[in-house]
Amino acid sequence: MKTLFLSMPLFADVSKIATDDYVGFTFFVGCMAMMAASAFFFLSMNDFDKKWKTSILVSGLITFIAAVHYWYMRDYWAGVGESPTFFRYVDWVLTVPLMCVEFYLILKVAGAKKSLMWKLILASVIMLVTGYFGEAVYTTGSGPAVWGLISGIAYFYIVYEIWLGSAKKLAEQAGGAVLRAHKTLCWFVLVGWAIYPIGYMAGTTGWYDGIFEGLNMDVIYNIGDAINKIGFGLVVYGAAVAARAKD
Repeated sequence: MKTLFLSMPLFADVSKIATDDYVGFTFFVGCMAMMAASAFFFLSMNDFDKKWKTSILVSGLITFIAAVHYWYMRDYWAGVGESPTFFRYVDWVLTVPLMCVEFYLILKVAGAKKSLMWKLILASVIMLVTGYFGEAVYTTGSGPAVWGLISGIAYFYIVYEIWLGSAKKLAEQAGGAVLRAHKTLCWFVLVGWAIYPIGYMAGTTGWYDGIFEGLNMDVIYNIGDAINKIGFGLVVYGAAVAARAKD
């Protein structure tokens, strides 16, 4: 009972979310959604053989890492009222390379080599580091536009590699559930990941000023994260289910 009374003041410090605080709301919903997705992926791992178990595990790790960061970012936003840029990029630099690893894992059946995985990981890290420079370090003058351009080039390299490069050829060799999963993940990268450049341009200054005026960067990022990270995992899960049914 004494412990209960000692802990009660902690609840008095909880900040109330305003009805028009869409950033705080999306942080909270994103955190809960990715926690739920993590539980689903982890609990379903044993339903599949070793070939797919690792892919499901990685899907769970992606959403779990994101959920933990969203917990901190939600509190940061509530306490400081500023965009948690540093925490967000720490989240991305851990989860986005893991999303690239998913391509390698599902294509291993077609003979994918680790060199493909490392190329995608390297491109994703360059994309994120240069994006952070433009959003948090070189924030004046032409800095955001220049670093954003470099980040965009790295992004389009990933798009090329999975849509037209060796990853596509491997997926076509595998066929079936692997090919369908690969195509869906490619669409996530092409369309879903395109949300992030929009958020970047909404939150920084450059030649694109006014194009996305009025959009909130954090709301865009939060919605994009939930769609892409949970969606990636569900695509992999669907492919695993389809492969199991075929076996």
